[in-house]
This record gives sequence, structure tokens and C-alpha cells, in this order.
Amino acid sequence: MTDSMTGTTTPLAQLERYTRFWNTGPDGDRDRLAATVFTDEVEYRALVGLLRGAAALADFRDQFVSHAGPATVRRREEPEVHHGRARLRWEILTGDGTSFATGTDVIEFAEDGRISAIAAFLDRAPEGFDPTAHD
Repeated sequence: MTDSMTGTTTPLAQLERYTRFWNTGPDGDRDRLAATVFTDEVEYRALVGLLRGAAALADFRDQFVSHAGPATVRRREEPEVHHGRARLRWEILTGDGTSFATGTDVIEFAEDGRISAIAAFLDRAPEGFDPTAHD
């Protein structure tokens, strides 16, 4: 979905790609996908820390999967979008379909439609998660 007037991708299409990014491993087309989804200096802020750049996000995803096993991110409901921002509620499912955690990402879009910043909040943390362990 591209806006024919500006040539930019619509926020909802970007959010679809964003979810697909989190579900794509290193053997997929993740780097190509990341280039269309994120600005070069994308910032990801979460309890686990501040990450900059798509490579850091990909590494975060790979570390998670190596620790927790296969996982899938899915949207819990339709995202809300306005004024260059979106709220995306998500859930992480483990390989056997068990709910690992739920959260909400507040996403900021650059003028070209790519994602420039994400603030990730946990709505339901994983069992045993210690938020103070990541200061």
C-alpha cells in the first residue's frame, strides 16, 4: 500500500512489515525487509534497553529466539494510527502456541513512511521477568 500522491508506504502496510520483521530469522529476507521498514537510525526503547539501528533489532530478536526457542509475534488487535504515530498491541507466542508475553509498541513514522522510533511497553511480562535487571 503506497500513497500515490507522496510515494510513501501507508502506516498500516508498514506495521504489517514491522510484524513480519520480528518473525523473520537471519535466513530470510530480513535485511531487505528492514531497509523498507526502518530508518537508518531507528531507535527501539524497552525495559531491556535502548537499541539503535535495524541490525541491533535483528540481533535482539535472534538472542531472544536462541534463549526462548521459536517464537512468533502477532497483533492482538487492529493498530491505531494518527499524526505520524501508531499504537500496536502484540503478543509473543512460543513454538507450542503458549502466550509468552503481551505488550504495546508506540511507533513513530518518518516523513518517508518508515519507522523511526519504537517505545515498547510490556502489558503482561513473561513469568519470572525482572524489570530491574535491565537498568
